[in-house]
Amino acid sequence: MEPQVKAKPTSLYDEDYQRWLDQTVAQLKARNFSDLDLENLIEEIESLGRSEKHAISSYLMCLCEHLLKIKYWESEREMCLRGWKREVINFRLQIQEELEVSPSLKSFLQDVFRKQYKNGRKLFLNASELNAYLIPEEPVFSLEQALDEDWLPWPPESSSRS
Repeated sequence: MEPQVKAKPTSLYDEDYQRWLDQTVAQLKARNFSDLDLENLIEEIESLGRSEKHAISSYLMCLCEHLLKIKYWESEREMCLRGWKREVINFRLQIQEELEVSPSLKSFLQDVFRKQYKNGRKLFLNASELNAYLIPEEPVFSLEQALDEDWLPWPPESSSRS
């Protein structure tokens, strides 16, 4: 006689995600808390926070990459500067939209800035094939500068002549 393996009963969450969402919303609206699929609801809410953090972190990495392109990629600057500036504006707008919805993500950005600068640097070095020794490993601009819509790392600030 073979041992029987009991299969875990499939839940609506596993069978039809959209139907599960609709049912969960209906239960919440009806204040029918006793029948909620709490395990999956908690998992979904946690993943929402992770998704927001992942998105804003990714925008910051790409922003850093393009700021480095503008600052250091001299051989491509004349031909690509317009597109790079457009991308910088795009990533700043995406970050701003995320911050408007979740202002507490500003402190998260400060926590991940150095990491995303380094990741953006890796992407930049891969694209440009410049010598890694020429590009500082530590950020050459601040988070505030990176997010400032009026700031770009090039042209360099001119020294005032008297």
